[in-house]
Amino acid sequence: MKKRTFFTTLVLFLFFFNLGIFIVSSVMFKDTINQAEERSLGEHYFIVSALVKDFSAVESRGKDIQGSISSLLQPYSYLSGDKKAGLALYRDNQLVYSNKDADIMLNNSLESPEDGNRLVTVRKVNNKTYITVSGKLPIPYDSYTLVYHFDITEAIGKWNQLKNILFLVGFTLSVFMACGLLLVLNLIFKPLQQISQISRNIANGEYETRLPVQGHDDLAEMAQSFNHMAEEIQRQMTELKDVADKKQQFVDNFAHELRTPLTAIYGYAEYMQKAVLSEDDRLLALEFIMSESRRLQMMSSQLLEMANLQNNQIYCKELKISCLFETVKKTLYGRLAGKDIQIKFRSEVETIMGDASLLQSLIVNLVDNSIMACGKNGHIVVIAAMENGMKTISVKDNGKGMPAEVLSQITEPFYRGDRSRNRSDGGAGLGLAICKQIALSHGADLSFTSSSGKGTVAKVIFTT
Repeated sequence: MKKRTFFTTLVLFLFFFNLGIFIVSSVMFKDTINQAEERSLGEHYFIVSALVKDFSAVESRGKDIQGSISSLLQPYSYLSGDKKAGLALYRDNQLVYSNKDADIMLNNSLESPEDGNRLVTVRKVNNKTYITVSGKLPIPYDSYTLVYHFDITEAIGKWNQLKNILFLVGFTLSVFMACGLLLVLNLIFKPLQQISQISRNIANGEYETRLPVQGHDDLAEMAQSFNHMAEEIQRQMTELKDVADKKQQFVDNFAHELRTPLTAIYGYAEYMQKAVLSEDDRLLALEFIMSESRRLQMMSSQLLEMANLQNNQIYCKELKISCLFETVKKTLYGRLAGKDIQIKFRSEVETIMGDASLLQSLIVNLVDNSIMACGKNGHIVVIAAMENGMKTISVKDNGKGMPAEVLSQITEPFYRGDRSRNRSDGGAGLGLAICKQIALSHGADLSFTSSSGKGTVAKVIFTT
C-alpha cells in the first residue's frame, strides 16, 4: 500500500511538474522568437521606408538607381555591426546587393512574398538560427525585394541553457520531493503498520496490546478508537472464556451428578439380577433404585425449569407482599416441623411486580437454604423493604455462614460449598442457580453476604 501510494504520487508529481517546465520552456521559446520577429519586422520596415525615400531622391537628381544601390545601402550596414543582422536586395529575383552575412544566409533560392506582404521565416544554416524577413518595396519600386535576417543563435542558446537549468532544478526538486514524500508516507503509514502488527498480535491471542496515543490529531483519534475496539475485544473474549469455563464446569458437574445415581441404580440392578435375595433385600434394593431415580427426575425437572426461565419471558403483575409471604409460610410449614428454628416475616412495602409462582419459589428456595444452614435456636427473618429507592426482599439467618471464596460460586449449577459433595443437606445443587435465573427474569439482582459462623443474608434487589 505504501509503495503503491509512493510511486503513484511520485509519478503524478513528476509528470505534472515536468509538464509545467515544458510549458514554461515552450512559452519562453515562443516569446524569444516573437521578440526577434518583432525586432526584425521593425528593422525591415525602417530600412524599406528609408530606402524608398533614397530611391526617390536619386531619381529626382536624374541618376540611375542601379548604380547607386551599394552606396544607398551602405549606411544601413550598422545593423550588422554586431554581426547578428544582415541585408540583401533583389531585383526580379536577382541578387543586386548583400553583405557578408547575407552571402552565407542566402545561398538558397529566394522565397518571394505575396504583393503587399512580408514573409517572416525561421531558418537554420550552418548550426545557426536566423529570423528572415523578406518583402517587396512599394510601387513604383516593387521590382525590388529587401531581405533582412537576424541571428538569434545566442538567444536560442540562452533559452536552451535556461531550459536545462529548469529541468536540472526540477530533477533536484524531484529528488528532494521523493525523499520528503517517503518520509511523510512513513510517518502516515507508521500507525497503520502498528495497527497491522497489533491486529496480528490480537489475532494470536495477545489481547492486552494497545496502540500508543500521541497528540490530538486524527491519527491519535484513530489510535484511541482502535484501543477502545481492542478493549472491547479483550472484554468480550474474557466473557466468552468465562462462559466457556462455566459451561465446561457445568458439564463436569452434571456428569458427576449423573454418575452417582446411575452407578447406584446399575449396581443394585446387577445385584438383584445375579444374587439370590430375600424379599427384604429385594425391597431394599428397589427402594435405593427408586430413590436415585427420583433424584434424576428432580434434576431433570430443575434443569428444564432453568431452561424455561432463560428462554421464556415471564408475565409480571402487581402482587401483595402479605399474600406472597403467607403462601411461603404454608409451603414451609412441613419443612419446619420438628426443627428448633423460628421464621419471621416483615413487610415494609405493600406490593411488588412479578410472577407469583416464581417469586414464591425464589423465596422458598432461599429460606430452605437458610433452614439447612441453621442449627438449634436458628433464627430466620424475611424482610420486604425499600433500600436506596428500590424494593428488596432479604432472607437473613444466623446459620453457619459461608467463606468468601464460596459466595462467588454458590449460584453456579451443581456447585456445592462442601468439597466432599455430601448430599445429606440437599439436592443436586441447582436451587440457587434457579433462584438467580428467577431474579434475572424479573430484572433483579441476587446477592449474598456471609462469613463463616456469622450467618448469611440473601438479598433480591428489584432494579426495575
